[in-house]
Amino acid sequence: MDQNIYRELREGLGLSRDKASELLETMPPERIERIENGKFLPHPDEVLLMSDKYKAPELCNYYCAHQCPIGAEYVPPIKIKDLSTIVLEMLSSLNSMNKSKDRLIDIAADGKIEEDEIKDFIAIQEELEKISITVETLQLWAERMIATGAIDSELYEKYKNE
Repeated sequence: MDQNIYRELREGLGLSRDKASELLETMPPERIERIENGKFLPHPDEVLLMSDKYKAPELCNYYCAHQCPIGAEYVPPIKIKDLSTIVLEMLSSLNSMNKSKDRLIDIAADGKIEEDEIKDFIAIQEELEKISITVETLQLWAERMIATGAIDSELYEKYKNE
């Protein structure tokens, strides 16, 4: 996605800027235009509002990973994927990590990383990062399904909070 993600999502919903402004309530069409044309970055509260009203939770990740100076440093960009792809990626990463766990134990046993352990340690860190991103992708998928009504939000919250 590029700088025009806000425009792409609005147009994907078939909304003019005026109609989007009505939906967003607190954002005038001129502000929407400036954000969509890259003249201004949206404020975090505006991103949250657009994310909610456009039913596009991926906007929050996009903003944090690409436009927020802190998030750009610490938040990986997440791509929307279908559930089967997410699950297969997760299983692949978990299988790979399962093979590496004994090596990680060996590396960590003495509390320091020796010169001959660094390469393996970095490879294990990278595999753990893949798992982390896959978990975030699954969470974003679930948020999108809830936002669009494909998952019953009340039932989801009920079981999540048990």
